[in-house]
Amino acid sequence: MKKILFYSAAAMLSVTMAACGGNKKAAEAATEEPETPAYTVVDKEQVDIASLPVDADGFITLFNGKDFTGWRGYGKDVVPSRWTVEDGCIKFSGTGNGESQSGEGGDIIFAKKFKNFELQLEWKISKGGNSGIFYLAQEITTKDAEGNEKYEPIYISSPEYQVLDNANHPDAKLGKDNNRQSASLYDMIPAVPQNQNPYGEWNKASILVYQGTVVHGQNGENVCEYHLWTPQWTDMLQASKFSQAKWPLAFELLNNCGGENHEGYIGFQDHGNDVWYRNIRIKILD
Repeated sequence: MKKILFYSAAAMLSVTMAACGGNKKAAEAATEEPETPAYTVVDKEQVDIASLPVDADGFITLFNGKDFTGWRGYGKDVVPSRWTVEDGCIKFSGTGNGESQSGEGGDIIFAKKFKNFELQLEWKISKGGNSGIFYLAQEITTKDAEGNEKYEPIYISSPEYQVLDNANHPDAKLGKDNNRQSASLYDMIPAVPQNQNPYGEWNKASILVYQGTVVHGQNGENVCEYHLWTPQWTDMLQASKFSQAKWPLAFELLNNCGGENHEGYIGFQDHGNDVWYRNIRIKILD
């Protein structure tokens, strides 16, 4: 990436005043744009959804309640064993180790990229649990110091609909203005009103993505709205943990969320806690 130097007007004025014998202040140091590591967007074969059931409202069933047809692990060819089908639900059996995913765990995705859509599903979380729903995600790899290829976390390319036990998980009190509570755009926009049902009870989630407009719904109410690929979106990223200074790769990927075609995977997060998902369906709005 080309390095660009930025100089503020205040710095130039300071130098001028010093030369004239005025208020002597050191000129502000030029700031340098952080380097973005080289990365690869992995393109794997997509699932053919033509044979999946479609209901009277035009929603396609993404999970049949019986097996993982159409699903696989993020960066993998199969579903990790800690994800199982239980009583018509997708269940993750937690390790209790947070984001330090074990070999039997990891995030999962439906192996088809979607662009404009309305996603609907239900979820419930264990006491003190944490998970998330990803959308417009890409599979991203970089190389380590020895030149070995590794997968980067899914959340550096994908917005996250937070799934959380607000009453018992500490993340509910972190971030800013409750922007890490359930149905929030994680670490950026809080869900308002916060109408979550408590742990162990089912919650209804919806995510609408249409030509850059995104709306999160929770239990029948729209609770969060924002607009991708706008100056406002860039500003939100810069104010988050994914800023250019803190995480240049995440900033670049999220700032152009969905890549060149503005499309990506839907996924569920392994955050180390028990979580259940069911009645997963999508309406394509292209």
